[in-house]
Amino acid sequence: VQLQASGGGTVQAGGSLRLSCAVSGRTFSSYAMGWFRQAPGKEREFVVVMTWSGGNTYYADSVKGRFTISRDNAKNTVYLQMSNLKPEDTAVYYCAARSSTGYYYIRSSEYHYWGQGTQVTVSS
Repeated sequence: VQLQASGGGTVQAGGSLRLSCAVSGRTFSSYAMGWFRQAPGKEREFVVVMTWSGGNTYYADSVKGRFTISRDNAKNTVYLQMSNLKPEDTAVYYCAARSSTGYYYIRSSEYHYWGQGTQVTVSS
């Protein structure tokens, strides 16, 4: 399975961005998709996770109400819509996949596949 993240960029505080994660290669009938982020000097942080087929989601408190995860199964793509961005959202964002029917996976060690990351910079 290969994951390709894109859509990062620089935006002012209060602005919006949409990240995409295209999944290719061997696809599993059921797997969870997650987004993580890592700011300079900090550990990788959980952002959100969802099931591929069931649509169940779980958000970190820091992004709840501002970020929305969605997917397009026909395109094998997962999206992260980020609104009302804050300077503290600045980080490299990674998408990840785990072959599973569950969705409550919030530790990076629980994921099997990772994208290359895309930089998001929010200026104040």
